[in-house]
Amino acid sequence: MAKGGGSENRSRFRMFRPTADPEEIVDWVVKVVKQAGADACPPFIVGVGIGGDFENSCLLSKKALLRSLGQRNSDAFYAKFEVDLLYRINGLGLGPQGLGGDTTALDVLVETSPCHIASLPVAVNIECHCHRHKTAVI
Repeated sequence: MAKGGGSENRSRFRMFRPTADPEEIVDWVVKVVKQAGADACPPFIVGVGIGGDFENSCLLSKKALLRSLGQRNSDAFYAKFEVDLLYRINGLGLGPQGLGGDTTALDVLVETSPCHIASLPVAVNIECHCHRHKTAVI
């Protein structure tokens, strides 16, 4: 997937304590998006990777961006997590190109993987509105 530098440069990773409350993770993801602001060309598609290890969580966050918009996670907990994050992010009021409005993100997509009991890696991969990706059938 080809990505622009603005959105790629605003993607982030954080290692949480395994006892972190889901709201702590939501707050951090929203903060990452807010800090990205107009520099990452909103409206965004936000990919979140939870679990695995340091590098795997980053790959999961990019893999999430390859799902179709509106395609909710098959796990009901994470499907609700996606919807809640989208609501909170759109409540920031950044809007298209940071000019204001209620469409800061087009969607939030979460992918997960089991991880070691002593860590909870989370990555946020921001994609700009042009969202360039392609598939091929051979």
